[in-house]
Amino acid sequence: MFLRRSSLARALLTAATALTLAAGAAVAAGSAAQAATQQACDIYAAGGTPCVTAHSTTRALFGAYAGPLYQIQRASDQKYLDIGLLTAGGYADSAPQVTFCAGTRCTITKIYDQTANHNDLPISWGGFWKGPGPNGSDIGADAMALPVMAGGHPVYGVKVTQGVGYRIDNAKNVPVGAQPEGIYMITSSNYVNQWCCFDYGSGEISHNDTGNATMNAIYWGTACWFGGCTGTGPWVEADLENGMYHTGTGSNKDPNNPGVHHPFVSAWEKNNGTSNFTLKYGDATTGGLTTPYSGGLPRGYSPMKLEPSILLGTGGDNSNSGVGEFFEGAVTSGYPSDATENAVQASITAAGYSTGGGTPTTGTVRAAGANKCLDVNGISTTPGTQVQIWDCNNGSNQTWTRTPAGELTVYSGGDLRCLDASGRGTTPGTKVIIWNCNGQNNQQWTFNTNGTVTGVQSGLCLDVTGGGTANGTPVQLATCTGANNQKWSLN
Repeated sequence: MFLRRSSLARALLTAATALTLAAGAAVAAGSAAQAATQQACDIYAAGGTPCVTAHSTTRALFGAYAGPLYQIQRASDQKYLDIGLLTAGGYADSAPQVTFCAGTRCTITKIYDQTANHNDLPISWGGFWKGPGPNGSDIGADAMALPVMAGGHPVYGVKVTQGVGYRIDNAKNVPVGAQPEGIYMITSSNYVNQWCCFDYGSGEISHNDTGNATMNAIYWGTACWFGGCTGTGPWVEADLENGMYHTGTGSNKDPNNPGVHHPFVSAWEKNNGTSNFTLKYGDATTGGLTTPYSGGLPRGYSPMKLEPSILLGTGGDNSNSGVGEFFEGAVTSGYPSDATENAVQASITAAGYSTGGGTPTTGTVRAAGANKCLDVNGISTTPGTQVQIWDCNNGSNQTWTRTPAGELTVYSGGDLRCLDASGRGTTPGTKVIIWNCNGQNNQQWTFNTNGTVTGVQSGLCLDVTGGGTANGTPVQLATCTGANNQKWSLN
């Protein structure tokens, strides 16, 4: 575990209560249209704790919001595209993204703030811990890496891999000092780790560790910094700087909190700035909230000393080894009531999140040039085995499943393996192997309209070495040429 000295970083109300709050909710600032549906930030406003940031790549968080959700850039010509909504107050219109990104790689370069504060999240410039981007900056998430459904519509989340980070400094009207603050985000138990820090919330404007209590962010993952944790996680924790806290003492000894396991998780944290912070979690598709901790701040953390920087994906000093999935979230001015949070949870479950942003497809992956199939040599399940082409025989070692996350998996159960760019290689000649599935982008593949299959991480093409047609010819990554030895079909 990286011991970085930095940000390491539950009762559903009745429908009548939710409707009462919603009925008084204010229409999102900056939109003249009357909201047809009250969304999360309308409910927060009705409760007296308005959203000061509201970020989502899947849907509107105000019933009247009609602006863009996020911006993407494609690698082929560096052009940008804003992704908007199907209707005001509705879900993301992902069809233009699919067309725009066909045959190339797209990156999420900005997540728009839906409040009148315009606290948009661009890619972070880095910080004490350098990112993998130019001049130590972070990098943007692959725009196509996290397809899901919301309200029956295909949408895309933000898959935060190591090095991905977004941040705005000097954010407008966000809590500072000891001012109270509430935060929620929708994430997932499907993709987590123990490292610092997959966070969403407030951090330092310098992107450096400026001491205890200079952060107030949700951390989501399996970190157990203070020992004594029950279970294996993941858990919702508070990154308050120099510690990710399950409780006021840091540790988690609650036998009822061994970890949260849902494809979509609502994670919550609120801090009154002087004497209390509260953690909650829920299934973002059904039910209410659970509160694993509500109590005193850790020793040395009162009063809080918040700074006006809002971050996603990293710790306060840009610690960028955490991973996670982000679909939506907001920061509020003020300490939200339990009633408000319960009503927001009800609105979230009504949003209809589900997996299946792309229907898994199972079959053979056939090389056009050789008319042979992608094959694991000797029906091996050993991680590191290089794949090859072979006469098609419908064997288990030639039966591949394309998952909604963009993976190509072979075998099943305990033998499940993913097609993998060996060593996370990004250069021509990198071997293509099978490996234990780990959610990293060197195991994600894009099927392009021209028949090529490109690695999400590298942008290189799946290639039959030397244009060979003989059984046993190995498969590698290569610069895309459009030649037949780089064309494949899944059927």
